[in-house]
Amino acid sequence: MGRIVICYGAGFGALRFAVAVAALLTGAVFAAAADRAPAAESQGKATPEATEGPPSPLQHVMDETDAWELFPSLEGVKLFGLIPLDRVPLPHWSGVIFGRPVTLRLTKFMILELLAAVLIAAVFIPVARQLRSGEPARGGLLNAFEVVLTFVRDQIARPTLGPREADRYAPFLWTLFLFILVNNLLGLVPFCRSPTGNIFVTLGLALCAFVIIPGSAIRETGLRHYLAELWPKFDVPYGLGYVLKPFMFVNNVVGLLVRSSVLALRLFANMFAGHTVLATILIFIYLAGGLAPALWGTVTLASVLGQAALSLLELFIAFLQAYVFTFLTSLFMGMALHPAD
Repeated sequence: MGRIVICYGAGFGALRFAVAVAALLTGAVFAAAADRAPAAESQGKATPEATEGPPSPLQHVMDETDAWELFPSLEGVKLFGLIPLDRVPLPHWSGVIFGRPVTLRLTKFMILELLAAVLIAAVFIPVARQLRSGEPARGGLLNAFEVVLTFVRDQIARPTLGPREADRYAPFLWTLFLFILVNNLLGLVPFCRSPTGNIFVTLGLALCAFVIIPGSAIRETGLRHYLAELWPKFDVPYGLGYVLKPFMFVNNVVGLLVRSSVLALRLFANMFAGHTVLATILIFIYLAGGLAPALWGTVTLASVLGQAALSLLELFIAFLQAYVFTFLTSLFMGMALHPAD
């Protein structure tokens, strides 16, 4: 079942990239058509709208470092005279370290990651305390949260790690799955974005996987035994083993890095492409504003319906990508813990 889901996720990820490219190309066609209409009416006179250019879908996917954008059209308007409604400045610190100017910023993705961690702790720490007490979970939400934890343990950890190791490393897999899932879902919340659509965030998650995969094997069997398993065990005549075995050993070590890098790229590519498609479909409404009213209404209706349908699909993808990342991490841990299997 796990292999089927992974193959489906890989194939669907390629399809999502194709859709993203097609959406961006279609947006360029609309932009060209919208630019030609005002130009024909004004007989070559530039207008402020024309000079600003159409919005880019990447602005709604990438991280924000200076300010948290809310309602750009309400520039200068403040709530209660204090809180700006167009964009909220993000904190930063500037100073000198070792004689060099340094600026430290708290970006939007950093805040969202902290929010995800706080939400997970606020929800699952009380659930864990209640389950530890031996009392059954009561209520629909508590049962749903317990089902998520049970699924990760029984359907991911135990089949790939074994019964004994699964209970030991299940807390790490729970944390990994929930953190990725919540960050994926934040991209569907208004005024928020998905931090997992940033390659540096997924590289950080992959770094955690890169440390835990060999670390779990070293903890269980020791460093010497783990390195011995990486050393190839085959006989080659004519002394070729002195050349091939070190090469294969380096290849096995590099393979650990490649596996973790693939985890980061897969998660980043799927989330980035999905949210880019969603943003592009909404921008179609703006780009079609200079066309005929009937065509603009058709584009608007199609964009709204497509946005609703793809948002439901993104909800499924958020769970799927969290599952795939956690499953592959657990699978690689099992391969390191039980190389003979």
